Amino acid sequence: MKKFIKYTCYTLSGCLMLGFISCHSDADDQQDTRQPYVIPDSLMRTLRVDTVKVSPVTDAIKFNGIVDFNADKVANIFPLVSGNVSGITVMPGDYVHAGQVLAVVSSAEVANYNSNLVSDEANVRLTAKQLAQQQEMFKSGLASQVDVTSAEVNYQQAVAAKIAAEKILSINGNSTNGQFAIKTPVSGFIVQKNANNGMAIRPDNNAALFTVSDLQNVWVEANVYEESISKVHEGDEADVTTIAYPDKIFKGKVDKITNVLDPTSKVMKMRVVLNNPGYLLKPQMFATITMYNNENKTAVSISSSDLVFDNSQYYVVIYQDQKHIAIRPVEILSANGKTTYIKSGVKPGERIIGSDALLIYGSLNN
Repeated sequence: MKKFIKYTCYTLSGCLMLGFISCHSDADDQQDTRQPYVIPDSLMRTLRVDTVKVSPVTDAIKFNGIVDFNADKVANIFPLVSGNVSGITVMPGDYVHAGQVLAVVSSAEVANYNSNLVSDEANVRLTAKQLAQQQEMFKSGLASQVDVTSAEVNYQQAVAAKIAAEKILSINGNSTNGQFAIKTPVSGFIVQKNANNGMAIRPDNNAALFTVSDLQNVWVEANVYEESISKVHEGDEADVTTIAYPDKIFKGKVDKITNVLDPTSKVMKMRVVLNNPGYLLKPQMFATITMYNNENKTAVSISSSDLVFDNSQYYVVIYQDQKHIAIRPVEILSANGKTTYIKSGVKPGERIIGSDALLIYGSLNN
């Protein structure tokens, strides 16, 4: 009897344990059951959905270049007289207005120009009196016609010399104290400065004292290697980016391509002209020029921002509706920066997540 009771207790304990394990297993199964991911309404309001399409394959060609001021829209200011420079208050990068004095030159030449004018004015007065005297004497029979004519010539020569002296002094600033004011003829930025206070200058100096450019449009000069020569043409559009503004694209156009290679570097020079809104582009900035060359063929294409890269593989997030989204691997054919061409993985007309793709990809993988 005792053995029977003991056996019954063991049996009941086993049943209870099995029941507990079974209940715990059911609970675990319920916890492991995942609910399908649904895009939140707050995200849906800002979500961008792109459509896979077929477009011409365009190859992106990149060149390294340097920003420079537009030499066609620049004023190089050279000295007209010799002397000592003073009164310089501007520095490279300063904005100056047309007619603004950039420096003053104390010049013996300008002093001589003023002295010559004073002398010529006195000579005009003298020859005018001599002419009047000869005319009176001719009326009285004390002078001949030749004497009158000679006096008239002297007077006309004196007047001509005075006019020349006035023009020379006017060209040099009409200064009466021996100083020549160096003024900028245009408004713009000082992009080069080759003068300092106390410096002695001469008119035959090779370098301009100041260079002024408005910088409203600038040049970007780049090297074109031989393998890319056939892919660039004058008039082609170009995108320019800089280290200073990595997310900003400046639109330009190829303005000039030299038809000879540099004998040292064996490259061809290319010049891109572009507007400079807000004077963001500064001379001597490094720049990257991107040009797009059509390959005369088509391929399935998507925006490069639609791609997600994970574990050495590219993916896109296929979108059907808010509750039906899926991850799909794709194989890349080529890319030109803003557009990626797809070899396999998606078909034209399919819809894919175009914004917050990485966020949704992560949510689907969790």
